[in-house]
Amino acid sequence: MLRQKFSKTFEIGDGRQVTIETGRLARQADGAVTVTMGNCILLATAVASEEPKEGQDFFPLSVDYMEKFSSAGRIPGSFFKREGRLSDYEVLISRLIDRALRPLFPEDYLCDVQVIVTLISSDPEVMPDALACLAASAALAVSTIPIKEVISEVRISRIDGEYKINPSRSEMQKSDMDFMIGATEKNIMMVEGEAKECSEEELVKALEIAHEAIRVQIKAQQELRDLVGVKEKRDYPKPAQDEALRKKVEEFATAKIAEQSKANLPKAERKDAYKKVYEELKEIVRQEANLSEGEEISDGTKKLIKNYLADVQYNVVRDMILNDHVRLDGRGLEQVRPLDMEVDVLPTPHGSALFTRGETQSLTTVTLGTPLDELLIESAAKSEYSKFILHYNFPPFSTGEVKFLRGPGRREVGHGNLALRSLKQMMPGEDFAYTVRVVSDILESNGSSSMATVCAGSLALMDAGIAFPKHVAGVAMGLITKEGKYAVLTDILGDEDHLGDMDFKVTGTREGICGIQMDIKVDGLPMEIMRNALEQARRGRMHILDAMYNCIAEARSDVKPHAPRTVKMFIDREFIGAVIGPGGKVIQEIQRETGTTINIEEKNNMGEVSIFGTVKEGVEKAHNWVKGIVAVPTVGDVYEATVKSIQPYGAFVEFLPGKQGLLHISEVSWKRLESLEGVLNEGDVVKVKLTGTDPKTGKFKLSRKILLPKPEGQQPQQRGGNGQSEKQS
Repeated sequence: MLRQKFSKTFEIGDGRQVTIETGRLARQADGAVTVTMGNCILLATAVASEEPKEGQDFFPLSVDYMEKFSSAGRIPGSFFKREGRLSDYEVLISRLIDRALRPLFPEDYLCDVQVIVTLISSDPEVMPDALACLAASAALAVSTIPIKEVISEVRISRIDGEYKINPSRSEMQKSDMDFMIGATEKNIMMVEGEAKECSEEELVKALEIAHEAIRVQIKAQQELRDLVGVKEKRDYPKPAQDEALRKKVEEFATAKIAEQSKANLPKAERKDAYKKVYEELKEIVRQEANLSEGEEISDGTKKLIKNYLADVQYNVVRDMILNDHVRLDGRGLEQVRPLDMEVDVLPTPHGSALFTRGETQSLTTVTLGTPLDELLIESAAKSEYSKFILHYNFPPFSTGEVKFLRGPGRREVGHGNLALRSLKQMMPGEDFAYTVRVVSDILESNGSSSMATVCAGSLALMDAGIAFPKHVAGVAMGLITKEGKYAVLTDILGDEDHLGDMDFKVTGTREGICGIQMDIKVDGLPMEIMRNALEQARRGRMHILDAMYNCIAEARSDVKPHAPRTVKMFIDREFIGAVIGPGGKVIQEIQRETGTTINIEEKNNMGEVSIFGTVKEGVEKAHNWVKGIVAVPTVGDVYEATVKSIQPYGAFVEFLPGKQGLLHISEVSWKRLESLEGVLNEGDVVKVKLTGTDPKTGKFKLSRKILLPKPEGQQPQQRGGNGQSEKQS
């Protein structure tokens, strides 16, 4: 086992221990630690440049989480047999770390910072995502990179009614709440997770329990930092300031920005008005500098004007909301923007919905597929298939911008995951045969397109005829705080998100919460404010749910006529081979003759057979075919049999798929027959009754005549020893 110079161990409950170590690995990084729990080991490194790049006016933090397949003794399944670009799973963990770390850095710190967390040893029962932020924070703590506080993150789940910190992978199978909580010693900073309709109070309780566990982890990091001997954080170059220019911007722009903010302008007009103020300021500064016509002020001055103007907007809008309870678009604090929604808007997809809330719009489709369409999700510890897929697309035209179209970025992956986690709480269980893909295309965006995706997805799933029992809606909330006053905003705009102190998105049904994503930007947020914010979010969610139920009250009773049909049945495992046939001959014949797709898996000592097809009759034919193969013939039952061959002594008929018997010539008719010529032909379908089995050979004995009316005075026929019928004497 890896051992380093300095280490600190703490307990997380149930006798489980976590060890943080530093001093031996990756020593050229500014900070490097390993975090160990069981056989799970994470290596985290943090490196920062000494100075910001010239002209840089933003904080360039990059956080990457990656898993080495060697950590679990596996070789990657890709063509190149090496780890490639981060998977969606790794991107989601990277985002969890990034969102928790970002507020730790000073606002005027603009140096490049890169944090890399790598899983180097995997434990099948330890979930590494719950330890990743701890590792990242510890790497920063033992470095001289300037951070304001130490942070950590834990998973809290409810299992059999009991809350547990960082449960094992096996325990998570029974969890009905799963939240990742990031916090400093004093404040909750980040929340993300899902639940099976938990209440707001249950969520608050989970936050409080998680925060106590986080404080233990923060103390361990601080003690490790003291062991290493890190006393002070490094100094760094501060961005240039011009107080005279700041004052000029405030004097010129404050009244104008206030007027614009109260004018209830649409997003595009508000943006243009703001830009006009910026252009006017540039011209004033240019003239005061006595620059000649056509000569521009310096880029540095332009950036300062833009920064100071942003500060004016920040203060003006926040004061307007706090003091006047008036928002940028004129709404009240709890008012949801106008809603418009419609289902079945596209003729070909298997389900579709258009959801519009103010200037945010999602066109969402649902596609139904077979088990062959399931998504393979690979991590170092395991590979599993998912039958529910959700993809979120955010094209540049949705915000009126021109950008290159590339693959989905981290934002798209994160927003799609929140919607997926919310909607999957209401998806049918394991006996549901379809693979379902939901695609949300954002056509217009001004605040919380991820919540529009949840609403549109719920509508489209019901339109597709999936057994989706309840609508799931989502609403994005904001918070403004200042000097003891606060205002909670329902259904925030994009600008309100940027200017606020907390943005959180809550999804759920009428009965409870299904998903949450929360980022808090202020220190010392009391739990009472959190409770009030969650309650206001619940009221906003109910308003949206009422509108959704008015649009489509329940899932359609059947899938669309052009959607694939499906039947799922369970058979004894001993019949799996009979359905497949030698070399797949039987199942291929069924699929070819019926135009269906058949998937067979062994689950729980049973054979799970899923039949898919676009034509209802073909699915029914395949279903009956398989039922016939696995059926056990019962003496006395009547079957429709197909004549397969004619012999002098009778006809061989198939009365169940794969099961044949002899219909003796004496059992064809009450009338004595010398031959079957003109009576039966190959391919004829006749009704027969199973009368028994031959005790010596086990062959089936069938009769047709027993189902026919017996002529009066007709003497019964008897089989002779030579196989021919003889009249009784």
